[in-house]
Amino acid sequence: MKVHVDGHRCQAAGLCVAVAPEVFDIGDDGVAHTMVDEIGEALLPDVEEAVTACPMAALALGSGDGA
Repeated sequence: MKVHVDGHRCQAAGLCVAVAPEVFDIGDDGVAHTMVDEIGEALLPDVEEAVTACPMAALALGSGDGA
């Protein structure tokens, strides 16, 4: 499982970092970035919460295979 950050929508509210600091960070460009390539089962609940919590709907979960 992968998580995608839409850099055009992200406003760096930081909720993703607060919920899943192992996965997200706010870069120098003021946009959230992922720090892992694949979301493992242990981190998935936190990432799902971050996706739901994002006020700009800038996060999306996907399989990573283009599907």
